[in-house]
Amino acid sequence: MTLPIDPTALSESDIGEKRATLHMDHESAIEHVREVFTDAGFGIPVEFSPSELLNEKVDADRDPYYVLGACNPSMADRALDASEKKMGGLFPCNVIIWEEESGVQTVYHVSIMRIGRLVGMAPDDETMAEIVADTGELVDEAFSNLDAEA
Repeated sequence: MTLPIDPTALSESDIGEKRATLHMDHESAIEHVREVFTDAGFGIPVEFSPSELLNEKVDADRDPYYVLGACNPSMADRALDASEKKMGGLFPCNVIIWEEESGVQTVYHVSIMRIGRLVGMAPDDETMAEIVADTGELVDEAFSNLDAEA
C-alpha cells in the first residue's frame, strides 16, 4: 500500500505535535496533566494505562505509560458536523504521559483535528481551519500551564 502523503515530509506543526517534560513522579504527573487540561476546557471521558494492561496480559515489562482521552464537547460537536461525523473515529484527543526515568515524565499530544484533515476524514476548508485553530489555542493554553505549574 502506498501512503497518500509522505510522512517524512510532515513537520511537528503539520500534526500539531506538542511535548513537555515534567519533573515529578508518574502518578503526580497524571493528576497534574488531568487538572491542567480540565482547566483549559477539556473533559477526560476516557483514561487508561496501556503499560499496566500489557504488563499483565503479555508480560511486556513496560515502564509507566498513561493515556488521558481529552475532549472539549463544543469542539467535538463542531468537528462531527464539519466532517460528516467521520472525526468521531479519532475521538477523544489523547494526551499521553510516559515515564522517561524515575521522576521525569514526558507529556505528548498530536492534533486529531490536523491529522483528520491530512488524511481526508475532515475537509480542508475554512470551517475546519477554524476548528483546528480553536482547538490549537486550548491545547497551547494547557501546555503552557504544564510548564508554568510543574
